[in-house]
Amino acid sequence: MDDEPLEEWAARREQRRPAPGDRRAAPLGDQPEQGAHVDPAAPRLIQEWDGHQWTPAGVAEDLQSAADETGTDADSRAERVPLPQFSKLPPRPEPWRPTEVFHRP
Repeated sequence: MDDEPLEEWAARREQRRPAPGDRRAAPLGDQPEQGAHVDPAAPRLIQEWDGHQWTPAGVAEDLQSAADETGTDADSRAERVPLPQFSKLPPRPEPWRPTEVFHRP
């Protein structure tokens, strides 16, 4: 397996990380985090990325007000994540060949 240089890995990791000031909405309650469509009327916690962790920044009444608060920068965030290259295939393996010649008795 080819090892990737640490500098390239760190650069790819930095591209995927949120920028300081980015906001996201998380549902409040005892249930685990779910998709936004599950309970759109539930209150949402607004979290802000400070460069190291997500910190609480406020509370929104429902999904719509949370979306208004977090902003519409989803497109710029999605552009930072690189997509895999689907056109490259791994090299073809060599066919299996027996090591000894087999003769039927």
